[in-house]
Amino acid sequence: MRLNMAPLPLLALCVLGVCALSRVEEMKSQERLFLGSLGLSERPRTTESQKPWRHVPVALWRMFRRSENIQVQESDPCIVPEYGVRGNIIRYVQDQGQLVSGLSSNSQTCLDKQLFFNMSVLQPMELLSLAQLEIQFHWKPFRSAVLLQGPRALSLSLYKVIRATLREANPQANRRLLLSKSVQLQPELTSITMDLTSLADSWRKLGRNYGLVLQLLPLSTDPEELHFRPGNSLPLEPPFTLPLSQASLVVVSLNPQQCRSRQRRSAVHLPVTPSNVCKARRLYIDFKDVGWQDWIIAPQGYMANYCQGECPFPLSESLNGTNHAILQTLVHSLDPHGTPQPCCVPIRLSPISMLYYDNNDNVVLRHYQDMVVDECGCR
Repeated sequence: MRLNMAPLPLLALCVLGVCALSRVEEMKSQERLFLGSLGLSERPRTTESQKPWRHVPVALWRMFRRSENIQVQESDPCIVPEYGVRGNIIRYVQDQGQLVSGLSSNSQTCLDKQLFFNMSVLQPMELLSLAQLEIQFHWKPFRSAVLLQGPRALSLSLYKVIRATLREANPQANRRLLLSKSVQLQPELTSITMDLTSLADSWRKLGRNYGLVLQLLPLSTDPEELHFRPGNSLPLEPPFTLPLSQASLVVVSLNPQQCRSRQRRSAVHLPVTPSNVCKARRLYIDFKDVGWQDWIIAPQGYMANYCQGECPFPLSESLNGTNHAILQTLVHSLDPHGTPQPCCVPIRLSPISMLYYDNNDNVVLRHYQDMVVDECGCR
C-alpha cells in the first residue's frame, strides 16, 4: 500500500514545480516585454567597476532633474528644450573607435584617432531628431605650467570614412573632410561640437557606417614645440601630454508610438481614507525589488499607484463612470449573477523619465507615457 501511495506526494511536488516554473516563465516574459519597450534585447549587465552613475554626463543629469521638476502647465515631454528638437529619447552614444597612430609629416607629429558610433542601438520606428558630436580637451591643473611650454594651438580635422580599406592602401583616398579648424589650448575645459544628424541617419542603414577619423596637428613656429604626447597613446619626445577625453555622440530621437502630446503630472496626493469604492491606491515600485537597480540609474523607484474598488449602483459622478457603466450597474443590480459590475480601471495616467544603461554601455534618458495612475473610474 505504501508503494502505491509513495508516488502521490512526488506527483504533487511535480505539479507544484510545474506551476512554479510556469510562474517564472511568465515573469520572464513580462520582463522581456518591458525591456523591449526600452529597446533592449536583454537586461543590461554592469560590474562593480562599471556602475552607471559614475559615468553619467552632467548634461543628462540636468535634463533628468528638469524633467522631474516640470509642472503640469509648462510640460511637453516630447520636446528637448536643451537642443530645441522633438524627442523622448536622449542617448550619449560612446565612441568605440581606436587610436590609429601618431604619424610624422614634414617634421611634424600628428595624431589620427578613429571614431565609431554604433547607430544600430536605435529602434527602426525611432525618428532621428539630432546627432551632435562632442569632443572635449581637458587639462589637469598641474598641466597648466607644462601647457606654456608646449604648442599653443592645434589644427583639428574631422574626416568621414567613405569605405573600408586594406592596411596597405592609402587611407587618405577614402576620407572626406567634414571640418577643419584651429583650437586654442587653454588650461580649462575646451569642447567642440558638430551637427552630424544627416550623416548619423545614413549610418542606420546596413553597411553605411565606416566611422570618422579625427586628426590633430600641433601649430607652432618653434620646431622644438612640434612634438607632443597624446594622452594614453604613443610616447613621443620631448614628453608633452594632450589628454583627449572620449568623444561622444548625443543622439535625440522620437518614438511616435510612445510620445503623444500629453501633460506631465505634478505631485499626486491620493486619499488615504479606507473605502471599498473604486479609486486610486498607493503603490510604490522599488526597482531593487525586481533586481533592476544595477542598470537603472534614476529614479530608484516611483509611485506607480493602481486602481481598486467596487462600482456600486447607483454610480456617482465621483466614480467617473461612462453611460455604458451606469447602465451595466443598473442591470447588475437586477441580475447580479448574470451581469458583472463594471471594472475599476485607470482613466488618467501620466509619464515619468528614466535614466539607464543600455546593452552597449550608453547612458540613455527616456520619457515614458502612462506610467503613473492619477485617477480611476468605472468602465
